[in-house]
Amino acid sequence: MRYLIVPSIIAVFSILVIGAALRLDLSPALIVGESMQPRVFPITLMVINLVLALILAFQYRDTTPVKVPFEGAVTWGSVALFGLFYLLTVYVDMLIAMAVVVFLMALLWGERRLPVALAVALVSPFAIFILFDLVLRVRFPRGLFTNWYYG
Repeated sequence: MRYLIVPSIIAVFSILVIGAALRLDLSPALIVGESMQPRVFPITLMVINLVLALILAFQYRDTTPVKVPFEGAVTWGSVALFGLFYLLTVYVDMLIAMAVVVFLMALLWGERRLPVALAVALVSPFAIFILFDLVLRVRFPRGLFTNWYYG
């Protein structure tokens, strides 16, 4: 039964987030237009999380998990980069933060070709911006780039 502890914690967390998201008021059509309601995204993510927790429980039932050794510099460097992402998002711009962190993370994870790392760092935020702004019609928070783009 010990193998159910982690999937259970994940499931309880997911259910709590779904419950909190269901309490969000629906946005008027004047504000969201034809785009998704704000609560759709967290609910969708948590349903995926529940499915993955169920898969994890079945995997743990078949084979017991092995003890994981202490993580190295790559893991802790990634954690530090997520902290940098937060700071850049709050004080500079989310899209610039994505580009910087994706570039540094590619280098941290072993990418040696700088043009490839730079291309991924520039194309990824641009594609995300196009997807959310033009297709899903979701605006990004204000920052250096978004202030210039939104006017």
